[in-house]
Amino acid sequence: MKKEIDVALKSVVSEADCQAFHAAWLGKDGAITRAVQGLRNLSHEERAKKGQELNALKKQTEAAFFEMQEKIKQAAVDAKLMNDELIDVTIPVIGEVRGSLHPITRIQRSVEEAFSSMGFIIEDGNEIVTEDENFTFLNIPDSHPARDIQDTFWLSNKNVLRTHTTAMQNGLLKKYGPECRVLFPGRCYRNENLDASHDMAFFQVDGIMVGKDVSIANLIYFMKTALSAVFKKDIAVRLRPGFFPFTEPSFELDASCAFCEAKGCSTCKQSGWIEFCGCGMIHPNVLMMAGIDPLVYQGFAFGFGLTRLAMLRFNVSDIRVFNSGDVEKLKAVGR
Repeated sequence: MKKEIDVALKSVVSEADCQAFHAAWLGKDGAITRAVQGLRNLSHEERAKKGQELNALKKQTEAAFFEMQEKIKQAAVDAKLMNDELIDVTIPVIGEVRGSLHPITRIQRSVEEAFSSMGFIIEDGNEIVTEDENFTFLNIPDSHPARDIQDTFWLSNKNVLRTHTTAMQNGLLKKYGPECRVLFPGRCYRNENLDASHDMAFFQVDGIMVGKDVSIANLIYFMKTALSAVFKKDIAVRLRPGFFPFTEPSFELDASCAFCEAKGCSTCKQSGWIEFCGCGMIHPNVLMMAGIDPLVYQGFAFGFGLTRLAMLRFNVSDIRVFNSGDVEKLKAVGR
């Protein structure tokens, strides 16, 4: 049988031959299958010996067959590639403009790469969230003025279009527990009057790190390292006192101007510093609402605008460019 199989394999040169060979030898009605079925007529000793031999033959035949089948498939692909009439749709058309990533996507990927290299998990979330997720779980009660400061799009079922990516924080703290590093970017919405620095749809990114020994020093390190990676040069950071309901203490973080090496220019208003983001240690109430004991664990949180970062990184003066759909203007960004 082995000699017959070797002869039959040499005659396999097409897909049709493959199907015929498989049916003749390896299929449910093939010669090897019939031989295995015939073992029941043998004695116990003969059945054991012949069974081993047939099993070895079947494995050898399958290996040789699949190798031959793969060669035939590859030969068919090579033949098609040699065909002068073949059109490769993956080759860019000469003289035509190629597509590219949106500037916001490019800046988001660079931020994600920077933080993921430092052990952060990248998460995504819903753009429609509950009132509790957007406000209550972030230590912003019904009477808090922050609900008035953020012009919110309310839906008929009392859900909202999230006004900040911080709305994901409670759910992620519950998901990952008291020791975690998570970064969560996404689109946010506010009922804004449109101008060069305001749009109703924009992108933010929030991050949290929680553990037993997390401190403000960790916050400074991660922000400095990430910003230096995004701007591809050394960036200094500094903290100023601030206020956010979901952090205590709260800070405004400034980054040294990457455009003038902190010497002073129109971008940084001659100060050498750019107001960059809000941050601080996660408020104990926020940790407790996520089921985390603030007497054992603490963490920091930060949030900044990806759209604002893209404006700084690509020197864009009008935020409306990003949502304009103007391909010519978007192509010019980042050149």
